[in-house]
Amino acid sequence: MNEIHQQWDFIHYFQSAEYSQKFLKKCYEKLGSSHAEMKSYDNCYPFMYYLEQGELYYRQAMQSPISLKPILLFYGFIHFIKAIVLTEDPLYPETTTVLAHGITSRKRKKQQYRFLQDEVKVQKNGLFSHFSNLLFHVKHIVGEKYKMEDLLVQIPELDGAFQILLKKKTMFWFNHQHELMIDESLLSHFHMSERLFKQYLNEKLTENFTWISDNTLQSLLVQEQLPVRWHLNKNKLALPGIRNEATTIPEVLIHYAILYNLSMIARYETEWWVELLKNRTNEDYPIIHTFINVTTEKAPFILLKLLQDKM
Repeated sequence: MNEIHQQWDFIHYFQSAEYSQKFLKKCYEKLGSSHAEMKSYDNCYPFMYYLEQGELYYRQAMQSPISLKPILLFYGFIHFIKAIVLTEDPLYPETTTVLAHGITSRKRKKQQYRFLQDEVKVQKNGLFSHFSNLLFHVKHIVGEKYKMEDLLVQIPELDGAFQILLKKKTMFWFNHQHELMIDESLLSHFHMSERLFKQYLNEKLTENFTWISDNTLQSLLVQEQLPVRWHLNKNKLALPGIRNEATTIPEVLIHYAILYNLSMIARYETEWWVELLKNRTNEDYPIIHTFINVTTEKAPFILLKLLQDKM
């Protein structure tokens, strides 16, 4: 938990125009910008204000009722995103197209609406695709539709909620030595032979993984390395047990998509949202509640880590 608090302290280092300017100049020089000095002066105050506003939204969300949390969390999230984008794009926002959220959801919810079955669609332009291209060089997601459940099962902290509420095993855990045992239960879950499963992993994983025995895979780093996910409080890795369209996208984008949809619901689908919070008729409520608790802590940690790695 100390590491989480240190991440918040880390923001305050940037509340110095001189330090922020030097930091941005270093980022722009790495990009090969010929105007690194000038653009770092132009951008240091917007950069500082994005971080300051992002923190304020998160602090307010922590003290607010759940009915307001998605709105405050989403705006805190995108302010941090904009600060990160400024480290990668000295001209941001170069055009108005990058100012849109870059993701859309259904404007009117159908009868018998269930949140877990709802979808969002990634747009060609906007902050979502601009951020994903700059940070992760992910282009294939434009036009993709993602179901809320498919996104949520990729978050390791929600493993318990899905297992208890929906009897779905969403994660296979590495041990504290960061080792994953390839046993019968895992092979049975994936409906693969050991040979085929090891082939699948070898195709997907980076050089940061090594086989230390015939059936034991070890990670050399404790952080998300797709398709392997990372649990914040346990500081453990997990292999998602459910493969879907969201398996190949970084978790920070998953939080973006879910928070966007929840914030739109909280703003524009007031009747459904308040009824969900009051009546709690199905699994939507406890899963949303768990996600909100997780993202309040984990999303800023992941985002600020992206900044910290640039220092």
